Amino acid sequence: MTSDGATARPNRPGHPVPTALALALLGVSLAAMTSCSLERMALNKAAGMLTAASGNNAFTRDNDPELAGDAMPFAIKFYESMLAAIPDHDGLRVRTGSLYILYANAFLQTPADMISKTESDRKELLLQRAKNLYLRGRDLLIAGLEKRNPRLRQQWKERRYKDAAAPFTRKDVPALYWAAAGWVAAYAIDPFDTKLGLTLPQAASLMNRVLQLDPGFSRGAVHNFFILYFGSLPDYMGGDTAKAREHFRLALTASGNRDTSPYLSLASTVDVKEQNVEEFRSLLGKVLDFDPDSDPDNRLVNILNRRKARWLLDHLDDFFLQEEKKNGSDGGMGMP
Repeated sequence: MTSDGATARPNRPGHPVPTALALALLGVSLAAMTSCSLERMALNKAAGMLTAASGNNAFTRDNDPELAGDAMPFAIKFYESMLAAIPDHDGLRVRTGSLYILYANAFLQTPADMISKTESDRKELLLQRAKNLYLRGRDLLIAGLEKRNPRLRQQWKERRYKDAAAPFTRKDVPALYWAAAGWVAAYAIDPFDTKLGLTLPQAASLMNRVLQLDPGFSRGAVHNFFILYFGSLPDYMGGDTAKAREHFRLALTASGNRDTSPYLSLASTVDVKEQNVEEFRSLLGKVLDFDPDSDPDNRLVNILNRRKARWLLDHLDDFFLQEEKKNGSDGGMGMP
């Protein structure tokens, strides 16, 4: 009996009477769980809003490359921080990985390619940074692809490239595209990296899957990839100028002639390989004649392409032997 006359109930084993402390701890635990859940919901909603728009329009529509280049690192780290909190958000993963690759190409490799030979140290630093960021973006994207196909790396190891790519569907196309693009771009910077070179069939298999699922993806971006791929690789590694030219034709059709990248890609690969200076000049002339404002969604790329085209035309003798001879760069041997 208790002091008030009530019958006391014994504490049965396994069913302790809740104490004030236990109740307090339970309240804290529930509050923490609720807070964590609400925070995750808020992050997912924010990430969904940030990645809802197609592509990276805030950057690709800009008419000031320097402004876009200065802002992009902050955006990348912001997205990466969010991704660390919600690693299962596919849209956020694609946005983060693609921005790494876009930044490496537009604001590291492209400027490095136009640096004078006398500044070799600065040029090499930018190229190594670009390679690092290409691979960082690629690895972020592959981590997401592995969730779709947990056997991906094992199938690559067994050279079962078609089997490795088969599980991916149309919704995986952006991740497939950007992973392959960053992969091949990293190798293009450092073709003496034989370990990376041996993995190129894996990259090509991802892009071939894009070609199967959505050949018009991003207005022919996949075809522009293959211009660079087949046009730049030596024949013994799969290079094929005829295939590069076919993808050039398909890229122009898919883009509606609103993207100058195919002209620049064919000129800087196939024409240099074939020493076709006349076509080189003609293609780059088309890049210079194009009005970037006529295609706002691709404005930044077309502005950067114009800069690169001007530089290439100003440095013909760096790429064509006949131009070297015309300019007297024959080492004093008196060659005609």
